[in-house]
Amino acid sequence: MRLRPVRPAGWWFDGLLLAAVVAITVALASGHLFGLDRAVADWSDEHRPTAARWVAMTLNLLGQGTPLTLLAAGLGVLLAWRLRSVRPILPPVVAFVLTFFTIGPLKVWTARPAPSASVKEPFLSPEQTLPLFQHDLPVRFAQSYPSGHVANAIVWYGVLALLAPLVRTVGRTVPPRLVTAIRVVPPAVVFCTTVYLGWHWLTDSVAGLLLGLLLDRLLRRVPWDGLPLPRRLGGWRRPVGWESPPATAATR
Repeated sequence: MRLRPVRPAGWWFDGLLLAAVVAITVALASGHLFGLDRAVADWSDEHRPTAARWVAMTLNLLGQGTPLTLLAAGLGVLLAWRLRSVRPILPPVVAFVLTFFTIGPLKVWTARPAPSASVKEPFLSPEQTLPLFQHDLPVRFAQSYPSGHVANAIVWYGVLALLAPLVRTVGRTVPPRLVTAIRVVPPAVVFCTTVYLGWHWLTDSVAGLLLGLLLDRLLRRVPWDGLPLPRRLGGWRRPVGWESPPATAATR
């Protein structure tokens, strides 16, 4: 069973992403980067007219984890039924497990309030909203770091991009540029709008970006067609063509 290739190749880039997340966390725990976070949050507050705020809120819906999970799971189930194989269901299931056991626990452990915690419950002073490890606050008020919106957007749009090539097996094609756009555009929009709206500090979103890229690379490496499955699944274990080249006009 061979791992699928990713770009950049090798594990060095994964190590770099993880090291960057650790470095940002250590810097924040030591009281650094607060000035940068505050400057970006203050600029956003001063340049957020009502119309821009509503546009940003609408675009930020692209990063809602639950709808994205349901969309990916629904597409996986549909493809599984059409292809008579359980394998298209595997990426959404594994992605859910990965995000559940990484993003959520990290947010609870780091216990950082959002910038908006100074203007709504729990109404902290601006200085109190910046530090990590505020475990004296109720959990619902201290789950800002890392940004789940950004990390989830990268992971779940990555899953949709993983499933996109399988659409050709049911008589449809997805252009490679569209697959790339699915991976890149929504997470970029979510990153910008989350910071602009003051729902996360800049460093929250950067950490979410790094963590999301790391999880996405892990998912892209998995040889989904080669994973061993229980024999009792019978024909539903069949490969579905992840490794096949995209269909062309000559082969359709």
